Amino acid sequence: MELCRKNDLEEGQARGFTVAGFDRKIILVRRDGRIRAYRDACPHYSAGTPMAWKTDAYLNGARTHLVCHAHGAQFDIDTGKCVSGPCLGQSLTAIPVIINQSGGIEIAVQTEGEKSA
Repeated sequence: MELCRKNDLEEGQARGFTVAGFDRKIILVRRDGRIRAYRDACPHYSAGTPMAWKTDAYLNGARTHLVCHAHGAQFDIDTGKCVSGPCLGQSLTAIPVIINQSGGIEIAVQTEGEKSA
């Protein structure tokens, strides 16, 4: 399933996408031309708290870290590891993505529904 086109995600931008088969949104973030994807759930609580305080508000003001606005935790964009805040040392759950031949960004894993189809 294509989330968006690579050109639709600007450098220094993060956006959330609802994906069938996933219990949380998937955050796509583009930095230094590379695209990373993470599950929209701060590891501070076992259930995982959604990170944005409003639509697509996943980055700090300087656009250098992903931020959980509920707890103030900051995460390294490249690794998903918490570098500041109440979940220091924990990490966001990375979601593998691929860029397809037409430039679309897709989840590179099957969801439970796709496996049984």
